[in-house]
Amino acid sequence: MQIRVINPNTTRSMTDKIGEAARAGASPGTEIVATQPASGPVSIEGHFDEAVSALGVADEVLAGERAGTDAYVIACFGDPGLAAARELTRAPVVGIAEAAFHVATLITPRFSVVTTLGRTVGIAEDLLRRYGFAGHCRRVRAAEIPVLDLEDDGETALERIIAEGRRAREEDDIGALVLGCGGMSDLTAHLGREIGLPVVDGVAAAVKLCESLAALGLGTSKHGELAFPRPKTFTGEFQRYSDLGGTATTAG
Repeated sequence: MQIRVINPNTTRSMTDKIGEAARAGASPGTEIVATQPASGPVSIEGHFDEAVSALGVADEVLAGERAGTDAYVIACFGDPGLAAARELTRAPVVGIAEAAFHVATLITPRFSVVTTLGRTVGIAEDLLRRYGFAGHCRRVRAAEIPVLDLEDDGETALERIIAEGRRAREEDDIGALVLGCGGMSDLTAHLGREIGLPVVDGVAAAVKLCESLAALGLGTSKHGELAFPRPKTFTGEFQRYSDLGGTATTAG
């Protein structure tokens, strides 16, 4: 099967890192195509960044439909554009935050999240409530690392994440730690050794969930709110979506 792993930001080094983590977690025979939008923010650190990146995610899903993609991963912890992406395809679409939360609850009743900046803590908390996992998460912690520091100042970023993970282990009464950024996906094994807890990376978790859904013959339901978008006219720079309903209805 082919899984399209979409990094919603436009930083190529992060896309490459996410692709490597996805391939490491994939089963033999699974092809990972790691992509990013042509336009958008270089990092996603707030609501506005997510709003802009969501259209890039949609464009990547539409490209995947033309290429015959079997499943999609949205590799940003805010899961930007997830519901909209699911409207565009019959294939499974899995966000890394939702995947990480699901997997964490299979190995422990309580977990904490370590994310990048404090301003994104509320976004993660909102997702926990929306997905029904708020009762399992003891705390969303910020290491106060700008996302691009994961690429540009890796050693300092790693030290801060380890320190915050150790505080979570000591203070939160948890059994596992969830990494709150796709750009942390290469740190899983090292953090597990340093912190002494299972560490859940949403990229690998999402890939495994996509493989499982495909093996079960399950895709996105087109009955109800995730039906293909209704055909309609779009104006201005969004004219390219004007035939979307007809295109999406025949794709996938």
